[in-house]
Amino acid sequence: MPSVKAVRSPLLRISQLILGGLLIVSAPILAPLPGPAGIFVFAGGMVLVLRNSPRARLRWARLKRRWPKAGHFVDRMMRRQSAMRRHERAKASKSASVATGAN
Repeated sequence: MPSVKAVRSPLLRISQLILGGLLIVSAPILAPLPGPAGIFVFAGGMVLVLRNSPRARLRWARLKRRWPKAGHFVDRMMRRQSAMRRHERAKASKSASVATGAN
């Protein structure tokens, strides 16, 4: 398994970025079809774009700050590790504050 800091080929990054963009653009085309295909195609495109574009990650972070409920929902649905850690920290701090307030 390669390390987290492994540098990927720029050609691979650009091709994944283009594929992600195409998946995002094709999601509305698949939306009228029966079943949830458009949602999964859009999510796959978002994952590819966010993994390969620092600019997209910055814009995503700004959108999440502006609309935290929507950002939290999307992070939970994408099962992002950072969202899971934040959720566990919030749950732990809430339970700790309830425990100290009960005394």
